[in-house]
Amino acid sequence: MSRRQFLATLALAAPAIRGVTATLTSSSPNTASEHLPPLRAITRGPRFHWRGYYDKLLFDPANRFVLAHQVDFEHRSPGPEDTVRVGMIDTADKDRWIELGTSRAWNWQQGSMLQWVPGSDSEVAWNDREGDRFVCHLLDTRTGKRRTLPHPFYCLSPDGRWALAPDFRRLNDTRPGYGYAGLPDPHAAHAAPENAGIWRMDLQTGRQELLLSFADAARIPHPGGFSKGAKHWFNHLLFNTDGSRFLFLHRWRGEREGQSFATRMFTASPDGKDLFILDPHGKTSHFVWRDESHVMAWAWHPSHGERFYLYRDRTDRVEVIGKDVMTRNGHNTFVPHTGNQWVLNDTYPDKDRLQHPYLFHLPTSRKVPLGHFQLPPQYAGEWRCDTHPCASRDGRQVTLDSPHAGNGRQVYLIDISGIVA
Repeated sequence: MSRRQFLATLALAAPAIRGVTATLTSSSPNTASEHLPPLRAITRGPRFHWRGYYDKLLFDPANRFVLAHQVDFEHRSPGPEDTVRVGMIDTADKDRWIELGTSRAWNWQQGSMLQWVPGSDSEVAWNDREGDRFVCHLLDTRTGKRRTLPHPFYCLSPDGRWALAPDFRRLNDTRPGYGYAGLPDPHAAHAAPENAGIWRMDLQTGRQELLLSFADAARIPHPGGFSKGAKHWFNHLLFNTDGSRFLFLHRWRGEREGQSFATRMFTASPDGKDLFILDPHGKTSHFVWRDESHVMAWAWHPSHGERFYLYRDRTDRVEVIGKDVMTRNGHNTFVPHTGNQWVLNDTYPDKDRLQHPYLFHLPTSRKVPLGHFQLPPQYAGEWRCDTHPCASRDGRQVTLDSPHAGNGRQVYLIDISGIVA
């Protein structure tokens, strides 16, 4: 699409936001006692659509446009030349797809890191590959002006000034489904290289600096030591709510871990200093910052085993959350504008291959199902389709991915305003 065509397409968008009217049911019959909130598909075949990771800004500030990816195939790993389209869905204009660009740096779990830039009401960012490097595109959806920075990103600071990134080449080797194809890891033979790790980039200038190397992390002692032949990498980075700290997972795999891996959760200041091991126990999974000093994460802790816990940064204070209700790992966030009283979460498929997104009310331990979605068996491993629920910025809607309707992975919208009001 040319810049002129892009601008013309945007000009057709109606200014008013219409309410959710169409509904779909999830694949399993509802029980008589269940009253699930309204659900509608906002993408359709024959192409396949999904958004990306659950902790990104996927709704624009007006809660009208939802960012998503579009592709022509499923059920295999992306190759170096496989291109994905990036775009946004106008939920106020018959869920119209508006193409924004393309990418050759993407995966099934997190897409191209497509998201709205914090602090901007019109700019979006995503990763791509150009020649022998991964890059980041920033596009103003109002003017059509696009600029390209010479490095990729994983997460953005709350003021939209800074980006953090791991080494996506190494991730593609150590954690398939989270890295990008097309560029080999130049340090593949090294367990913990000195000149690769977590990078910070200035989104205004594109200037990048190495904050923490794999070697730096490997030099920080771990109880029991690292297993023989351990290969180190970083994954899952996220700024806190005011940008004063960021969180990341340090992972490694050696003889002791076999096909699995071990994990410890760190926090650090924006310059990579003042490192703190928030969870040393080896099994941290999904997490979210509640505020500038608390992290909610699925992890193992001696007090209750594997559960969701609330950690206070730079202390050893930990408390279990939803001990008897949220008993399975999922993709957890706090619903905006609810005073951090509502958690949005999901589950991996159960024995019947049903996924269960839900809301959890912290003050009362009330769990509210949002649906039960059948995941066909061919959606497994690297190209599985997690629901990855994400709330709108006003906290009134949830969007998720699912292939339950039989037309491949598509994007759905759920009205939760009657629950969290």
